[in-house]
Amino acid sequence: MRRFAEWCDTVGRRVMPAAPQTVTAYMSYLKRTPRKATGRPYGPKSMDRIIASIRSSHRAAGFKPPDTMGARKVVAGYREALSLAQDPAAQPRKASPADRTVLRAAIGQLDRTRLAGKRDAALMLLGHAVASRGSELVPLNWPDSFTDLPPEEDHADPGFRVRVYRKKRKKWQNVDVVPDPEPELCAVQAVRALVAALANEHHTSGPLFMRIDQHGYLRAEMTRHGKPIGDPSGRMTAEAASDVVDRSVARTGIPGKWTSHSLRRGFVKSARDAKADIVDIGRHGGWDDRSKALIGYIDEEDSRGERNPLAQIAKKAAHSQQEQP
Repeated sequence: MRRFAEWCDTVGRRVMPAAPQTVTAYMSYLKRTPRKATGRPYGPKSMDRIIASIRSSHRAAGFKPPDTMGARKVVAGYREALSLAQDPAAQPRKASPADRTVLRAAIGQLDRTRLAGKRDAALMLLGHAVASRGSELVPLNWPDSFTDLPPEEDHADPGFRVRVYRKKRKKWQNVDVVPDPEPELCAVQAVRALVAALANEHHTSGPLFMRIDQHGYLRAEMTRHGKPIGDPSGRMTAEAASDVVDRSVARTGIPGKWTSHSLRRGFVKSARDAKADIVDIGRHGGWDDRSKALIGYIDEEDSRGERNPLAQIAKKAAHSQQEQP
């Protein structure tokens, strides 16, 4: 909104309440004006967010939001032009899926004897297990967000139930996390190990995922321009959680765009590889039954390998050829 106001000032237009033509003209300006940081104009997705910000700012100030049909037509035309030119800016920059294969490689690079290694392993494995966004993972508290599941005969530790706030749907969800047969990929064991290590540092309640400095100290103090920044409790940010995923996977050399959202996408891939039902996947991860995002993830996974319909046709044809005398 500050940049929008600055632009309005330079062209002599009113910021608020803004006329529909003003927002449309601003979108036209953005699509042809390089940004100082990147040397490229804004992408369509960023422009969509800017339109939403202008409308929400009007509502917050008590004004009726401007009609943005014209502005959205500008963005739609811009997106189509980029697509026809095969410009990468037209494609959403999705996080790469950190499935079990990626996690196994990344966690194998961690020193899990150290507190930071225990934290990073627990963060990635729990994020994958509950299919969480980073913004849903870092608010978890121990023990308040966790409840032990009833004991079972075949498991010394049956696991726990995690209470997660699904931000996109604005609702709470209880997600059961059970033990994994591979100890190095077991979120239950990883969380238990982290909790025990935190208790040794006299941290027995509050944020589960904490800032840790290079010397292994909790609640590492951070400053900017001499002023303290960060949560005073030592809780990590969602951005810090993404840094953990990016840093951990980068050590393996596996290419991709790695963020905390990679854990959520990776859960979908792992579940589809295990032939889990789409509805079960969606409900475990807190997606709406009609979620377009989930369908997009599923479609991407199903287009590869054995689930590709063309591959299935070819496989059946090959089998028929073998059966012919």
